[in-house]
Amino acid sequence: MKLDTKSLRYLNNADWKVLTAVERGSSNHEVVPTPLIATLAKSSLGDVQRSISLLARSNLIAKVATAKYDGYRLTYGGLDYLALHGLEKDNVVYSVGNQIGVGKESDIFVVSDEKGRVSFKKGVQNKRDYAKTRTQKERGAGSWMYMSRLAAMKEYAFMTALREAGVEVPVPLGQNRHQIVMSLVDGFPLRQIEEVPDPAGLYAELISIIVRLAHLGLIHGDFNEFNIMIKEVDGQDSKVDLVPVVIDFPQMVSIDHANADYYFDRDVDCIKRYFLRRYGFESDEAGPYLNEVKKAIAKDPSSKRLDTKVEASGFSKKMSKDLATYMKEHGIDGDKVEGGDSSGDSEVVEEEGEEGEEEEEEHDEHTNEAIRTHEIGTEDFLNKQDT
Repeated sequence: MKLDTKSLRYLNNADWKVLTAVERGSSNHEVVPTPLIATLAKSSLGDVQRSISLLARSNLIAKVATAKYDGYRLTYGGLDYLALHGLEKDNVVYSVGNQIGVGKESDIFVVSDEKGRVSFKKGVQNKRDYAKTRTQKERGAGSWMYMSRLAAMKEYAFMTALREAGVEVPVPLGQNRHQIVMSLVDGFPLRQIEEVPDPAGLYAELISIIVRLAHLGLIHGDFNEFNIMIKEVDGQDSKVDLVPVVIDFPQMVSIDHANADYYFDRDVDCIKRYFLRRYGFESDEAGPYLNEVKKAIAKDPSSKRLDTKVEASGFSKKMSKDLATYMKEHGIDGDKVEGGDSSGDSEVVEEEGEEGEEEEEEHDEHTNEAIRTHEIGTEDFLNKQDT
């Protein structure tokens, strides 16, 4: 989904109120009636019409051809603008640069703050099967706006908790609606690195991260070469050390999850298969296994559980369940790992042969501070309804 910010500068306070009103009305209306927009914006119908005209021309709201009354729906672009406006007011984002990543679940853009510090913006975007949620009731808790927001909230909450626990992850800088701003990692995705000087050492480091996450009460759920960045740092004796940085957390689950053993084993197997296929390295050690980690946790009552900490931060069990159910129904839970393909549930693998994969590979090396935008829904389906 292209992020076009050229209209941002032309919106005044009245326009933002109308756009926010359409968003609020979307919680229980697929198409928000124009009189309701005026009521929510606390403005006259005449004043609202001027803003509606501008917002519609900018593709931030749109009419629906099949609607039986005068009204508008919020577009992806409109949600993007609202999130950017919120991040701008929080002094997190000042300008938006190039798109550096494309996937089936998110778009990534370089951004900077008012002081010129570079970061990146991420937004979730799954463009499939919006039509499956047919009733208005289903489009409430199951709407693309709500689920996109939950995905961003979950990723931001886990990233913050992991960072505070000392795990190598990007620095979380801000979150608004479906968008997350995080530091830009100066490195490359593992899948782009053809050779490593010490495959055994890097393998051991990655397996230790999986185990450490489990000790913290978490399983990544999508731990593969697509979601591991490798950065270079100066080591001893003028050597360069390779440091893994873990990214992408929407599929993270607790070690108490019903399928925790499956997800843990899958993360481990992804790394084992990839290192054998790419670097010809195979560890002679079995495991690790989740039950071993749980036994160690049971013996140490001082163990920190980030899964409970994240829940206490506001991302509740109900939110997690809603998101997990929606993602599974729409094929985003990554359960399709088959054979030797260690990346079965990664963002790009399910789009084999599409231009998006090629574009993502071109831009991954730039990952530094950026925005990730979570957009779960079907823009293509919605566009077919527009006049």
